[in-house]
Amino acid sequence: MSVDTVSLTGWGRTAPTTAVRFRPRTHEEAAAAVRGRGPRGVIARGLGRSPGDAAQNAGGSVLDLTGLARIDGVDATAGAVRCDAGVSLERLLRVVLPLGWLPPVVPGTGRVTVGGAIASDLPGLDHRRSGSFARHVSALELLTADGEVRTVLPGTALFDATAGGLGLTGVILGATLRLRRVATALMSVSTERAGDLDDLLARFTAGGDRLPYASAWIDLMARGRATGRGILTRGEHATPDMRLAHAGRTLLSSRSGGARGRFRLPGCPPVPGGLFGPAPAALYNEVRYRGAPRSRTGELRPVDAFFHAADVFPDGNLLYGRGGLVRYRFALGYGQEETLHRVVRRIAARRSPAVRAVLQRFGAADPGGLSFAAPGWSLALDLPAALPGLARFLDDVDEEVAAAGGRVCLAKDSRMRPEAAAAMYPGLAGFRELRARLDPTEAFRSDLSHRLGL
Repeated sequence: MSVDTVSLTGWGRTAPTTAVRFRPRTHEEAAAAVRGRGPRGVIARGLGRSPGDAAQNAGGSVLDLTGLARIDGVDATAGAVRCDAGVSLERLLRVVLPLGWLPPVVPGTGRVTVGGAIASDLPGLDHRRSGSFARHVSALELLTADGEVRTVLPGTALFDATAGGLGLTGVILGATLRLRRVATALMSVSTERAGDLDDLLARFTAGGDRLPYASAWIDLMARGRATGRGILTRGEHATPDMRLAHAGRTLLSSRSGGARGRFRLPGCPPVPGGLFGPAPAALYNEVRYRGAPRSRTGELRPVDAFFHAADVFPDGNLLYGRGGLVRYRFALGYGQEETLHRVVRRIAARRSPAVRAVLQRFGAADPGGLSFAAPGWSLALDLPAALPGLARFLDDVDEEVAAAGGRVCLAKDSRMRPEAAAAMYPGLAGFRELRARLDPTEAFRSDLSHRLGL
């Protein structure tokens, strides 16, 4: 097991802190690191894709699990796989898709580990049908504060606290996942433009759940009658009898499993002031909106190109300037559409250079006490962290979201105040009680847990 001292951030590159990093190769080495932790505790870390500080631990230890990456076997008959927590969803997709299976929930990036997907209880594009990631876990192996490894099953208090618990109940070492059967490695995709936010919400709901996967990009710089305009993308798994009439207009899948044509900035430091100021961001959004089809159906895309389009540019976090980026993701219940309108109008009026903004619909709430998804709408956007007045602005949005019964995603957060988190998550008190019983010395802690008092 290698050990070093490093400065770490989340993918947003804000608030770096220094910790001792352990890189175990076996479960025994991971247990030894937990038993030998220092007084400032330890937190698990995967590929570092959390935008905030959930996988940092200032002055303590960080357990890098990327060396635990075994896929023990796929049951191609029952549709199940047992794998280590450090396996990326991108790699899992490469292994199971040729066998006719898909990971149970596929988020917008494949550069997330299985352990991270459980600890964050990630929702996918079909949450209304499938729920979040942990709902499809048959069992998980959890390394607890006493250095022992427990098999934890769904329906127990410990499982529900671990699903979405951000690594604070223990270190997830491995899991058994239920897979989803697919007939082909293609998606049939529909795309349409919406002229404003009302139009976009109506298009979202008009088709019901006939196409299970859906998300929309919103132009958060458009104002006036165009406020909230966007591009809605929906998809379903293609069947063998679907014609390939549109296949030539799609991205192709590479042998590595990611979308072909990835753009990297090798050795390139962050752009000092960020690439996207208000004027360039507005131009980019205008071109993107106008370049989308008014309506197109039946386009065939490879599975990885549909789900992991963001991975085409894995260094996108460098474009927000040396200060990094803040990802702000919140959810509001059905019936709170006017609050969503107000927030979108506030962002548009501020002329914040938002080029990434994704709207989704959620279904039934997941059982995890700190799980993010609940019935309603979710909007996620990225903003340069160095924007003047951003902290105060987002604090005000927090208050509006909380007043409407909504919540901000803890797994993405890098700046929320503890009182806001307590107001948004009614299950937080129960989570704290269970954690105090299970881990009275706070062996597992992170910069996020310290900041928010989790």
